[in-house]
Amino acid sequence: MAELPRSFTARPIAHRALHDAAGGVIENSPTAIRRAMQAGYGIELDLQLSSDGVAMVFHDDTLDRLTQTTGPVRGRTARELGDLRLGGGEDHIPTLSEVLEMVDGAVPLLLELKDQSGGLGQAEAELERAVAMELEGYGGDVAVMSFNPYMIAQMRDLAPDVPRGLVTCGYIPSQWPHLPPETCSALRSIAHFGQVGARFISHDWTDLGSPRVAELKAQRVPILCWTIRSAQDEAQARRVADNVTFEDYLPPLDPPRD
Repeated sequence: MAELPRSFTARPIAHRALHDAAGGVIENSPTAIRRAMQAGYGIELDLQLSSDGVAMVFHDDTLDRLTQTTGPVRGRTARELGDLRLGGGEDHIPTLSEVLEMVDGAVPLLLELKDQSGGLGQAEAELERAVAMELEGYGGDVAVMSFNPYMIAQMRDLAPDVPRGLVTCGYIPSQWPHLPPETCSALRSIAHFGQVGARFISHDWTDLGSPRVAELKAQRVPILCWTIRSAQDEAQARRVADNVTFEDYLPPLDPPRD
């Protein structure tokens, strides 16, 4: 199994790259990616699929929040998506291919595959195939993760040499109303971890006291966490987590270790 490289726990990871909404630097944008690289942070990015099967670096299912147009990301081709400006500025929506060329191994890339099923269930593996194709031959440190364990199982089969992880949390049913309670229970217990060949988790930092997280940590599974927004929260999270994903503040590159 592909282990998570040590670079993913060596320095903090910029959530959706080093964005700054107040300063006009939009999340997952080329400018945010360059800023994170220049600062020396690892980078976490989100992946959606275009209508013509290209992996795009974008968080939401729809274009409404971050562009001046509306509608689903999957309703447009890669070229059409690339022509859209993020936040009305100069940045465009990049493809995964463009980002891999830009980063070129300079910092580790943590790629979150966004759920394509609508309910963290099974769907056609179009995004997984697109990601696996782009990562073939990439020489830098890269890992993939998803809330959806079925997608990680697909990545195990399509790109077995790429480290895989699960994005996890407490799955409180009231906060996940579109999921059946039994699905929440299975996801809360991280029941799919071994089945899908996961090698790490990225867990909601407010739930790091979970007994299941403690169990995985005792097994020496790397524990990443999301999303830290202050030095105080980072200090608390690092009592359990091996590394943090952060935004809205700048953590030290070399945080103190126990």
